[in-house]
Amino acid sequence: MAASQDKQDQTLRRADESTTAEKLIDFIQKNRRLLFAGFFVIIVALVGSLIGLTVRERTTTSAFIMIDSFEQRHADLSFYIGNEAIEALLRQGEITALLEELALFAARNSGFPAARAHSIRAAIFEAQGRWPEAERAWTAAGVSARRTYFAPISFFNAAVAAEEHGDLAAALDLYSRALAYEDAVFTAIRAQFSIGRLHEAKNDTEAALAAYRSLLSRWPMDPLFSNLAQSRILLLSD
Repeated sequence: MAASQDKQDQTLRRADESTTAEKLIDFIQKNRRLLFAGFFVIIVALVGSLIGLTVRERTTTSAFIMIDSFEQRHADLSFYIGNEAIEALLRQGEITALLEELALFAARNSGFPAARAHSIRAAIFEAQGRWPEAERAWTAAGVSARRTYFAPISFFNAAVAAEEHGDLAAALDLYSRALAYEDAVFTAIRAQFSIGRLHEAKNDTEAALAAYRSLLSRWPMDPLFSNLAQSRILLLSD
């Protein structure tokens, strides 16, 4: 009798864990733009400062001056981007001009300055809801900054943009590219979990299980995603 009761209690606990995990995954899915936007702002501020100190010696001062100018213009126009108010519509010419200048600057430069230009373009496209363009701009940023920690962040955000316009195959590839930068642990764990989540969305249970198990084996001590992965494994294995 006691053994039967213990078994029932274990079953209930597993059901509660699975329900909690499903709710959290659903929350992440529905709010990924907000979550990843905050993630991007924090990481880019930190990484951008570190990388800027490293590469500034090897890049012309004028390129960084231009980037600072582009960032200021973007900040000044950010309220109007994606806004349909009359005043915002009057500023569309400035927004278009900024996008064109950023594209030209990125084409003429390389490395971190080019990556930053692409990332500003990506942020504008996101605000406008132009997700395919945002995906391409983030991917270009990752390629330009492929030797820096800005690369996995860029590929991760490109994957989010790909999800937004429904291209799960591209999203999986881009999350994998972000995951390849194993030293960027904060990004890699989230990319690995996202890979499992997308395989679930595609009803590929075996691939999802493999992704979650990989997360557990590589980052067993992560306080959030290791627990989520374990819950998904329990649910998908039943």
